[in-house]
Amino acid sequence: MATTRTSSTDSLGIGEVAERTGLSVHALRFYEREGLLVGPVHRDSGGRRRYSPGDVDWLGICVRLRESGMPLAELKRFAELVREGTGNEPERLRLLDAHRCRVEDRISALEECRSVIVRKVAVYAEHVARGTAAGLWDPTAAVDGEASSSEA
Repeated sequence: MATTRTSSTDSLGIGEVAERTGLSVHALRFYEREGLLVGPVHRDSGGRRRYSPGDVDWLGICVRLRESGMPLAELKRFAELVREGTGNEPERLRLLDAHRCRVEDRISALEECRSVIVRKVAVYAEHVARGTAAGLWDPTAAVDGEASSSEA
């Protein structure tokens, strides 16, 4: 069993790391089991996990990559590359750049969605303010299969 290389004042227990990263204790154990960390999680003499500041920083990166939609398999590959050390930076770059492109595509799609919502909010706000909102997009009032208001 490995013991921590950092002093007990520098290392954090699993509960503290969960609090700092927003990951559950269960998720931290999962990350460890799945090889998503760049180094081994050290343990104290009682067998309790002890995380270094570097571990916490890495987990922060993992959280952002997962929140932005990176699949676990890609995150695992990225962690493997980092663990391997120098010499594979071009592969790391390709992996991160592909993910960046997917994130940018998602942001673009969400911006289009937001534009539709902003227009709808403006239409409804105007009609509510004028007292003419009744019947906006009322499918029961459709004539010849069309809704009662094209603005809704």
